[in-house]
Amino acid sequence: MKIFSKLLLAALVGLCGAGALFAAQTDVYIGITSAGGKRLPVIGMPAFVASQDTQDAAGQVHDTLRADILYGRYFDVSEDGPAFNAKDVKDMLKGWGKQKAQYVIGGEISYASPYYTIKIYVYDVSTRAPVFAKAFKGNQASLRRLAHIAADQIILTLTGRRGIADTKIAFANNSTKHKEIYVVDYDGQNLKKLTNDRSIALLPRWSKDGRIYYTTYRYKNPDIFAIDLKAGKIAPVIIRGGLSLIGGVSPDGKALVFTSSHGPNPSIYIYNLESGEKKQITNRQSVDGSPSYSPDGQFITFVSNRAGNPQIYVMELATGQTRPLTKTFNWSDSPQWSPTGEWIVFAGRESPYHPFDIFLVDLTGTQLRRLTTDAGSNEDPTWSPDGRFIAFTSTRNGGRRQLYVMDADGSAPHLVANLPGNTFTPHWSF
Repeated sequence: MKIFSKLLLAALVGLCGAGALFAAQTDVYIGITSAGGKRLPVIGMPAFVASQDTQDAAGQVHDTLRADILYGRYFDVSEDGPAFNAKDVKDMLKGWGKQKAQYVIGGEISYASPYYTIKIYVYDVSTRAPVFAKAFKGNQASLRRLAHIAADQIILTLTGRRGIADTKIAFANNSTKHKEIYVVDYDGQNLKKLTNDRSIALLPRWSKDGRIYYTTYRYKNPDIFAIDLKAGKIAPVIIRGGLSLIGGVSPDGKALVFTSSHGPNPSIYIYNLESGEKKQITNRQSVDGSPSYSPDGQFITFVSNRAGNPQIYVMELATGQTRPLTKTFNWSDSPQWSPTGEWIVFAGRESPYHPFDIFLVDLTGTQLRRLTTDAGSNEDPTWSPDGRFIAFTSTRNGGRRQLYVMDADGSAPHLVANLPGNTFTPHWSF
């Protein structure tokens, strides 16, 4: 079978673009600017109070926090106003009120070797009341992370919505002449290489406990391994069972959905991480792959060529009832659920002569939205955990496959990490 040959060959040689088997994850927020084009509410953010020996650290935390707040686009940030003064808050806030600020973020940093103590305050200008006050403690290496954590907590306090500043994106990259797994902060900083398999490592998939599952040819066979970031260990999970391509981790972290070639055709299985039991859930004369869980864990989405060309399908796990969401694509790939379960993002090709682009489809299959066009080949989409952004790979910049992020309506695409080599199959942490 032609499609079977393409998919299986792609998997065996480690090609993670059009033709590999894939993976997934999870409110789509269409349009991030404020409604009606109104100006965003302003947060005043004066320089943090610091002694001579903590000024560099204070600047790093302040600038990182400022960038995180701006990235979320719930607020604009102004630094043009009174200096922060915790002893005379009333007059300080009065001055910021004249600058049309609705909130003020102030900070104080002190140092007692080897730890910095960072005190962050947020005041409501209209009520003159503090709405956030916390202290964070860490060493020099943890300053950026502490700023990210503070940013997410401030966003949650002021908007009731989670932030993404403390999230990461895992991906495969071949700059070492082998495909290895890397991780980078959401803003492209703090790049780390996680594996040294010196073979083909691909399809990293986060679980909510912070582990990363991935497929690797470390043992000369496409097996599934787990990276325990907290313990700094990598261990096999599913080995020597034929082709095993990780799809996703269940929301409760107790199971993996993956593609296996154990039978006559690549099919989808669920692996219970507690019992080690494998359960086959598709068994058709077709190639089924790229499975991922819905946010509630009751459904999976996957790709199948059972009706001809590879299309996107949804299955209810309790009943096995399956229905297609797309029917007309020449090739569909790598579907992933939005965090609220209302949309599925995927890479699709409308004809053999078109490049891959990123699309959204709703669960009825009647609403289809194109997010990219006329900008190279775009694949491997993955949602930010707040559903407002999508990371993906693109060849739009000179043909090399690089990691990009765009708004969930397809606007404002930007390069995340300009790495050597080519980047594949990103997955955004929870």
